[in-house]
Amino acid sequence: MRERLMTMLEERKKEIIAIRRHLHENPELSFQEEKTAQYIIDFYEGKDIEIATNVGNGFGIIVTIKGTKSGKTIGLRADFDALPIVEETDVPFKSKDEGVMHACGHDGHTAYLLVLADCLIQLKNELSGTIKIIHQHAEETPPGGAKSIVESGLLDDLDAVYGIHLFPMHPAGVIAYRSGFAMAGRTYFKLVIQGRGGHGSSPHLANDSIIAGAHFVTAIQTVISRRLSPFDVGVITIGSFDGKGTFNVIKDSVELEGDVRYMTDTTQKRIEEEVLRIVKGIEVEFGVTCDLEYVADYPPLYNTPELVADVVQTLIQSEQKEIQEVVEGPMLSGSEDFAYYLKKFPGAFLYIGSAPKGVENPFFNHHPKWDIDEDALLVAAKAVAEIVCSYNK
Repeated sequence: MRERLMTMLEERKKEIIAIRRHLHENPELSFQEEKTAQYIIDFYEGKDIEIATNVGNGFGIIVTIKGTKSGKTIGLRADFDALPIVEETDVPFKSKDEGVMHACGHDGHTAYLLVLADCLIQLKNELSGTIKIIHQHAEETPPGGAKSIVESGLLDDLDAVYGIHLFPMHPAGVIAYRSGFAMAGRTYFKLVIQGRGGHGSSPHLANDSIIAGAHFVTAIQTVISRRLSPFDVGVITIGSFDGKGTFNVIKDSVELEGDVRYMTDTTQKRIEEEVLRIVKGIEVEFGVTCDLEYVADYPPLYNTPELVADVVQTLIQSEQKEIQEVVEGPMLSGSEDFAYYLKKFPGAFLYIGSAPKGVENPFFNHHPKWDIDEDALLVAAKAVAEIVCSYNK
């Protein structure tokens, strides 16, 4: 079956690319992917599968392919939302929706998985076990789609789950992996500090919220430098400090927004405790009141070591010419809501090299000039096909 599957994928490479380009031209933002979801649904029309639509808190789709031979159940996931970015590439299939762009490769994820799923459907008489194809909405925008799809219960029978992401860290043909904690968790926070406004000439009659806010910006960095072990990874960023007023008026209130990243659940908890402590201290020290919104968006992504080892061995032994090298990658400080699947099920998340040919410094994900080497799409399809064939062998 492996040989037939690989041949089928090779023969449909142009179709994978065509699907990716169609999706790239017609991007939709998180939780607004109605037309994209319908395109996916239409692709499966008339095929011998079970399909669940509107799964989770949006347009999630789960396609179930049941093999005729006994075996375990695995999930394969691809996301399909785009980003609020004005595209600056010069390609003939540029986004038709100004201000919306597939700048993170989700168009490619969906394209490869659609064709791989169709090939597996055609081969289901030779297929062992069950494959659940997870077309996920809203990866980019918290609370994301993954958590709600997991909570739907439609995946409770999974024995393992796998996903990939296109990344320009390597050229097409290189696949990177990371065992254990691989990607950071993320928390969003907003702090509103309420003081007492007044005239700049009489600060003693006011209570300056900007002073309190400035102290918070400085103090919160001590969480990383003085409260975490030097061997732990954590980042706190203040991305917005809204304190604009009039030059001679003491500001009544300010609003700050920020981003927290961490590599383990333990670090997440420690940072949260310290942020809360600092906020309480600011209220006491400056006589202000603080309203803190602190929301953990995505957990750290933890790849199951045993399954990663199996996947690496499978890919290294692959005879497919498209899979040229398998390398260990670094931990990444970006976040990915595939982590929610891995919180419940064993699995692995891989990085598919996609740097455009001849580009020395390719633009990273979420850049308005993001582009890929479309050869990477067949690499992704064959890599995941190898996983499917080896898991229930």
